[in-house]
Amino acid sequence: MDIAYSIDDVPIRLTTERWFHMANIKTEPILGALPYLTRFPTQRFWVDYDEEADVLYISFKRPQKATNSEMTDEGILYRYRDKELVGLTILDVSSRIVA
Repeated sequence: MDIAYSIDDVPIRLTTERWFHMANIKTEPILGALPYLTRFPTQRFWVDYDEEADVLYISFKRPQKATNSEMTDEGILYRYRDKELVGLTILDVSSRIVA
């Protein structure tokens, strides 16, 4: 078992299987997204994808603690805490991906 460190210098123990999984991640899609990721409205954000529901959750604050939300006709839910945008929920993500 090896140890890696998080950005906060917290030790993370990684099994051989986990290292193997990380080594097999295809980086091309991630690198292609860099121009978009660096233009986000905040420097720190969290992204979760629910494959079964085909929903992408993007949080600009953790926890979001949204007090209001607004759904667009395009299937995007804007989540607000008072007047501050704290997250997005994007429905039917797979239909939005351009190959």
